[in-house]
Amino acid sequence: MRFLLTDEQREFGRSLDALLTAADTPAVLRAWAAGDHGPGRALWGRLADAGVFALAVPEAYGGVGPLPVEAAVACVELGRHAVPGPVAETLAAGVLLAGAGGPVAEEWLPAIASGAAVVSLTLEGYGRHAPDADAADAVFTVTGDELRLAPGPGEPSASADPARRLFRPEPGGAPVAKGPAIRAAARAAGDTAAFATAALALGCGEELLRATVAYVKQRTQFGVPVGSFQAVKHRLADTLLGLEFARPLLYGAAVELASEVSRPGAGAGSGEGSPGAGAAVAAAKVTAGEAGYAAARTALQLHGAAGYTEELDLAWWLRRARPLRDAWGTPSVCRARVLAG
Repeated sequence: MRFLLTDEQREFGRSLDALLTAADTPAVLRAWAAGDHGPGRALWGRLADAGVFALAVPEAYGGVGPLPVEAAVACVELGRHAVPGPVAETLAAGVLLAGAGGPVAEEWLPAIASGAAVVSLTLEGYGRHAPDADAADAVFTVTGDELRLAPGPGEPSASADPARRLFRPEPGGAPVAKGPAIRAAARAAGDTAAFATAALALGCGEELLRATVAYVKQRTQFGVPVGSFQAVKHRLADTLLGLEFARPLLYGAAVELASEVSRPGAGAGSGEGSPGAGAAVAAAKVTAGEAGYAAARTALQLHGAAGYTEELDLAWWLRRARPLRDAWGTPSVCRARVLAG
């Protein structure tokens, strides 16, 4: 079994990094938080052209997936650059609709793969709020064995991340699919959402650490950079260890998910899941989420009062770390799932 990324996978990550570096994502974040989704949708289209959203859509519907390892590579980069929008939810919707099959899959999956559709969703057991529902072309909800298309985004709720607005979808909406396959597809979609969120959290933590290291090299006290102080070095080293420990768990979960897809009888659109894959995803989610949040605490402490300022781009990553830690499975929920698995 390979535990290293291939040259092609690493090049994929580098190409996304270059694309997002040129996109000025802090400006896109500010516009998104202010309700202007135009720059974010334009960036979404460029990411789709790079193949990001096709990674969760089966080939039969215009995608190239499911490819969990490549999805992890992509989401880490999107987390590093704090790309706005329901990234994890759209990827999870690809798995959900593929498992549902029928007309709803034929209508929406090609649009998801091409970037023409931004999708949010809610699933039983993961709360009732849909991120960025106001910017989504569709909000899907699953209750029991029924899949519904919400009639509207609903009322907004408070969110710690202004560029990740939360909505409670309007109730009702005619069922677009129902049956035992929906329940199984929802389980697989929940795993995908948690997995993608873990990768986003890891990328967010990496950028927070990078920015903090750069800052402590420049900030001086007593005529020397504060980064030369032993206590600062230890804090940064602990943060790095947390992130590096999360990385193999994330890619281990990707291998589990890929194995689940390829096992006999599963198929790309089966929507089935396994306890082993779910436990691996939960382990990755709790570890990456906690590591990203620890990186945010370190960044805030070592930046001092500058870390609180609205003008500093770092604030967007600081506000994102905790919501990513808690979305699609809080640490306590994930730990319980690991023990049960």
